Amino acid sequence: MVDTSASRPQHWRTVLIALLTAGLFALFLRNVDLREAWAATARSRPGWILAAVGASLLTYLARSRRWQVLLAPVSAVSFRTSFRATVIGFAANLLLPARAGEFLRAYVVARHEPVSAASVFATVVVERMIDLVTVLLLFACAILFSGIDVGAAIEAAGWAAAGAAAVGLAVLFLAAGHPERVGTVVDRLTERLPARIGGLVSRLARTLTAGLAVMRSPWHFALAMLWSLPVWLAIAAGIAFTSWAFELPISFVGSFLVVGYLTVGVTVPTPGAAGGFHYFYQLALTQFFDAPESAAAAAAIVLHLVSFVPVTLLGLVFMGQDGLTLGQARRVGADRPAASSTPS
Repeated sequence: MVDTSASRPQHWRTVLIALLTAGLFALFLRNVDLREAWAATARSRPGWILAAVGASLLTYLARSRRWQVLLAPVSAVSFRTSFRATVIGFAANLLLPARAGEFLRAYVVARHEPVSAASVFATVVVERMIDLVTVLLLFACAILFSGIDVGAAIEAAGWAAAGAAAVGLAVLFLAAGHPERVGTVVDRLTERLPARIGGLVSRLARTLTAGLAVMRSPWHFALAMLWSLPVWLAIAAGIAFTSWAFELPISFVGSFLVVGYLTVGVTVPTPGAAGGFHYFYQLALTQFFDAPESAAAAAAIVLHLVSFVPVTLLGLVFMGQDGLTLGQARRVGADRPAASSTPS
């Protein structure tokens, strides 16, 4: 008899994700007139949509340069490697579960450069913290300068989240500045574990801490923060351009509010951010800019395609050139970066 108990958690997870996706699309479409949405799409301006595609691609160029800066204190990585790994990782995040692309990025860099995957992955953690801080700063700018009344609750939540992100960066900074203390704390926490597991956890913690070397370099850290501005301004531009293609009443600064909402939407664990992306874009446009729901829904669909289809196609091309299949990418995401080895 075949034991199927191990597959049950995965089965239930698939069912829950499917229900979550369906529920978000139900919310997204509940007040949408499909004929009006199609008419809005037919009237959309292709020039602005092409501009949005360009802004989306520019985002990944800026991300790749910023990642080079973050990696510099760990290892000198070429822009070509950084760009290809970034695009492959984001494509994999859309096609595979559990944010597998984040681990795949580290794996791809470690295949081409003399650096461990775990150290590279640590810079991805720092990158995500910098992203969070940048998004919240832009959100705060929108609250202050867009002239939109967002309400006291949203304003308070935005400032609270900004404070939490700042605390998180401070913790990372302290951990990177005192790796020996991190090692001591980890040793104490793992001393009751079996020797093999405890040793593995200890080595992984030290390797990850070594990857946070950028936080000990004020120049590199400041430069990485500076490169975050073109990353997120390009994302905001893609949102604004797509919205303008549908003649929706949004300013460029106002798009920073939408960036904040979409950041929440893409964290919902649905395939390709489907449902969450669409619903939160529509919610922001209707809540802050009084956009018609059907037109906002049509723009959400186009923006999702603009944001994800080009990078996914390019990522698949790069994966093919590197001899990577989706099955291999899934296994890399499941295994996570090794603590003490560089993939060959």
